[in-house]
Amino acid sequence: MKAAMYYGNKDIRIEDIPEPAVRPGTVKVKIEWCGICGTDLHEYLDGPIFAPPAGAPHPLTGETVPVCLGHEFAGIVADVGDGVTNVSIGERVVVEPYITCGTCARCKAGIYNVCDTLGFIGLSGGGGGFSDYVVADAKRTFSIGDLGTDIGALIEPLAVAYHAVRLSKARPGDSATVYGSGPIGLVTVAALKAQGIENVIVVEPAEVRKVKAKAAGATTVLDPTETDIVTAIKDLTGGVGTDVSFECAGFNGATAQAIKGTKGGGTVVNVAIWGHEATVAMNDLVFNEVSVIGSLAYCNDHEPTIKLLQDGKVDAAQFITGKIAVDDIVEGGFRELIDHKAENVKILVHP
Repeated sequence: MKAAMYYGNKDIRIEDIPEPAVRPGTVKVKIEWCGICGTDLHEYLDGPIFAPPAGAPHPLTGETVPVCLGHEFAGIVADVGDGVTNVSIGERVVVEPYITCGTCARCKAGIYNVCDTLGFIGLSGGGGGFSDYVVADAKRTFSIGDLGTDIGALIEPLAVAYHAVRLSKARPGDSATVYGSGPIGLVTVAALKAQGIENVIVVEPAEVRKVKAKAAGATTVLDPTETDIVTAIKDLTGGVGTDVSFECAGFNGATAQAIKGTKGGGTVVNVAIWGHEATVAMNDLVFNEVSVIGSLAYCNDHEPTIKLLQDGKVDAAQFITGKIAVDDIVEGGFRELIDHKAENVKILVHP
């Protein structure tokens, strides 16, 4: 079958590789659409980062580069292994693309998203969504009903946002600030609105992304190059700051603003994956008793995220800014997102 194989820094090749076979307890998915994630871009520009480099195989897959990329995918069930009863051939499905050990203390405690040897389909081996087929565990394969598979490909990033909002404990009537309106920032805005958080402030300097933030549901968009963000947030919240804040930028300045712009006793959720060591003014945390927590991907969040879409609480189609064939994945996908990142949110790829 055809697949986009990642060899290393700026090296993705379209190749023919063996088609995977279904195994007991697994589902074979015919991929229809797979989104290009910011993690994929980091791998392309600076990797291998999460992909296992030559000489250091992933402990669960035993694979090293080259690996097939793509973890935001949806498709049609092509085959099921022995013992599979939750999905049937012909159903539209999405996959939670984890590879976990199931035996470490974290897995046993139910927080499998921080498994000691966590891996991802599409990064760690085990196939990837930029191919014709993926075989995944049935327990992590979910029916999406009548939702289109292009919308299905957005469930994974939306689940990231849903998980972050869930960890924040934000409730209807609360206020929130989202720092950065790239793809994850935008879906975080959408997830907040879907959960009944009406007052959502977005901090973003890029003009195109400001517009996208408003379309996603932001109440107010602040430009950090034009205004003092902390003062503006305090002015918009009666002098107290927002109940919760979400750092989706991976930028020291945004983190500092988030800590100062959150109310005393409030919560800052770091959603961004950082490309460098962060600097945090710890006294700002202490003096305001602000909690800062990390949010990694998702954990039992796919099904409620699917329901949000089925109930029409999130307009996911607005985030699709391009659809391309896998043969065009480098120039029409990766390079387009890198060279025109402000104009794009999510580019979907089909085999």
